[in-house]
Amino acid sequence: MASLAVTVKGQVTLKRDLLQHLGVKPGERIDFEKLPAGELRVRAARPIGTIDAFLHVLDGKVTLEEPLTIEAMNAITDAGWAGVRDDE
Repeated sequence: MASLAVTVKGQVTLKRDLLQHLGVKPGERIDFEKLPAGELRVRAARPIGTIDAFLHVLDGKVTLEEPLTIEAMNAITDAGWAGVRDDE
């Protein structure tokens, strides 16, 4: 278990091996969750898809001549929520 000192300003610096364990790189964020008995849960903050990105995943994909299959819609939806666009 790692033990870290708290600065006068109330700050703690995580060691490189802890950051690597979390998979966090410089500029990325860390989430803290308060648990009972004075404990904290620490984990890397992962970006999530936005509703705006999701709503626009079908832009340019639907034509009146050929409707999309359920499988194609599911693939497009999955990519949209993951923030992946195949037109970039």
